[in-house]
Amino acid sequence: MLKSLNILIQASLLMGSLAIVAPAQDRNYVVQLKGDADAGTVAAAHAMTVLRSLGGSGTGIHVMSAPAGQQDWQVLQGLATDPNVQAAETDGPVALPGINAAAPLHPASASPPALPIDGTMSQYYTGRAAAGYVTQPAASRINVAAAHQVALGSGATVAVLDTGVDFSQPVLMNSLVPGWDFVNSLSGGQEVADTNQETTPILDQETTPILDGGTAIILAQETTPILDQETTPILDGTKYPAYGHGTMVAGLVHLVAPKALLMPVRVFAADGTATISQIVAGIHWAVDNGVQVINMSFSTLTPSNALAAAIDYAEDKGVVCVASAGNDGQAEAVFPGAYSSVIDVASTDNQGVRSLFSNFGSQIALAAPGEGVVTTYPGNHYAMVWGTSFSAPLVAGGAALLVGLRDEVSLDGVSDALGQAVNIGQELGAGELDLLRAVNYLSKRGQD
Repeated sequence: MLKSLNILIQASLLMGSLAIVAPAQDRNYVVQLKGDADAGTVAAAHAMTVLRSLGGSGTGIHVMSAPAGQQDWQVLQGLATDPNVQAAETDGPVALPGINAAAPLHPASASPPALPIDGTMSQYYTGRAAAGYVTQPAASRINVAAAHQVALGSGATVAVLDTGVDFSQPVLMNSLVPGWDFVNSLSGGQEVADTNQETTPILDQETTPILDGGTAIILAQETTPILDQETTPILDGTKYPAYGHGTMVAGLVHLVAPKALLMPVRVFAADGTATISQIVAGIHWAVDNGVQVINMSFSTLTPSNALAAAIDYAEDKGVVCVASAGNDGQAEAVFPGAYSSVIDVASTDNQGVRSLFSNFGSQIALAAPGEGVVTTYPGNHYAMVWGTSFSAPLVAGGAALLVGLRDEVSLDGVSDALGQAVNIGQELGAGELDLLRAVNYLSKRGQD
């Protein structure tokens, strides 16, 4: 079984870790009850109000609000003494700040290089795509084309817990199925759901994010295959710093598993904010709606009982969970990647060398390319991205190939197959992802 321990979500362009802060106006808490304890009774005993249940009333996990005058420590101390309460935590917002200078993204991060890409369009399974996306070095590095001779991901559904996905993106549109938007409580999971609204930062710029940092450069989508030097980094000076992250992540799952279905579960707003309760609800919703794989390109340094319970729920249902290892360039554990059933993915360059920004250590399950990777972006566009957020979906796509190859494969079977990686040392777990080794291993192995 592959080990896992880190996760963050490189999306639009930054780096960091996560912090949870209780907002002054909304004192909300995630409360896990014991057995068949009644949420209304527990809430009344602490002068609280039940706002909603996460994953349905049967989970015993609820979001409750407390009177504005109480401090967090008072509320949590009171809940801790209640024999009907198993665990309680604040349900504060998280935010995505600027680039973490202590963890360099790539050597030319201050001045992105003018890298040529091949803009020749051709059919790529369910849609048309640029050659610079299909035949990029990262795809060759992990043997995408060779693995497609064995498996394409047919029959697998991958949930992308992120900022949503652009349903009009030509490469992805035929592979997308409706998900859910937990930011606006809407069906679908559209990336563009709130970009026309006035969005103000929930947290100040000093907080560290649950979204892991990375860099993205928008590539020109006209007839020219050259990087558009006039484009600006996604996070640079915009009020929607995380916009496009989910579409970029989905594009890398699709690159690896082109016949898998993609289900956007929108738990992050375009301004890069989320709450633990949204993420927990998203995991439960994805599992209950039949996904086999969940990609989580985000992380926090703070463990969460509710998040751990949601991961356990996914494991019990046989769902493969993949997360990014984080971009602090350290041997540190982050969550949900640190949970034992989550496949924790670090980043390498296209020569198999650990990325300077990537976390590493005994907690890592394996690594995948995460530097200068070309992927889809909202509209008829592509982006070139850096970060462990973009390494994780390559592994999630690999898991989808394995599920499509054998629909009854166990979690251990998927982990064992993905673990047939290229051993490159550098404290990167089983090594660098090799999709051909993974599918061949499973196809030759007896039924789990």
